[in-house]
Amino acid sequence: MTSSLTFTRCRALQKLTQRRCRFVSQKCFNGTASSHASEEEKEHDEERPLQYDDLYPGHIPTTLFQKVLLSAGSAAMSLYDPTRDDMISTLGETTGHFALKKMKQKMLEDPIGRKIIEEEPEINTSTLSIDYLGSLPEDTFGKKYWNFLSKNGFSPDARLPVHFVDDPELKYVMLRYRQTHDLFHSVLGMPPHMLGEVAVKWVEAIQTGLPMCALGAFFGPLRLGPVNRQQYLSTYLPWAIRCGTNSKFLMAVYWEKHWEQNLTDLQNELNIEPAPVLDKEKK
Repeated sequence: MTSSLTFTRCRALQKLTQRRCRFVSQKCFNGTASSHASEEEKEHDEERPLQYDDLYPGHIPTTLFQKVLLSAGSAAMSLYDPTRDDMISTLGETTGHFALKKMKQKMLEDPIGRKIIEEEPEINTSTLSIDYLGSLPEDTFGKKYWNFLSKNGFSPDARLPVHFVDDPELKYVMLRYRQTHDLFHSVLGMPPHMLGEVAVKWVEAIQTGLPMCALGAFFGPLRLGPVNRQQYLSTYLPWAIRCGTNSKFLMAVYWEKHWEQNLTDLQNELNIEPAPVLDKEKK
């Protein structure tokens, strides 16, 4: 399956490369005629349906109807099994176009957010030393993130690539959101169990407007037990709404610049209200 998909993508890239080479040759050697050929080539490319990898590596073009089907299927599967990261990722990509546009605009309106858009930093083990994070003092944000990863057996490399977003810049916004999700957990002080996930989803839904986050925020509490559901309604839901509303736009935070910063100072800087104390028995 993987080899077949890779072959298909390579063929598409080969055809594109050959087409562009022909275009350059015509422009160089055919004089005025090349201008006409250029226009025809451009019209042909505009009319040609998108192929695999056309917009960015890994891009899978889909029609509106296909997106609707993917959205419905991934939403149902995500509700049935919240551990299906692939379904949650698909739902976020196929339903998030307008939210991603707003997120990008908010990032561009912020000096730090604009810098993130321009530089497109990624968070994975190729760009981040886990050993370095582990060597930081206990009260730093970087060590908090390291503790979060180590305790739960997570890795920055576990975040899936983006496939169904039909815009290279919006693709990066989605990837950035995906790669900073665990950082949100860390700075908010929320463990990755159901109660913590629902609380973080509320913060994300308010700040990003992503339908996938709203779905998790509204339907996630259905999986809580009676005691935790009461605590969620009385304590964690109001806290999450306040955080999502009052905190700085977290997508416009250059998290990689704050590893060595004191966690409490960072929370104060971002106007994040300290999290309610979670009992160990909460699931």
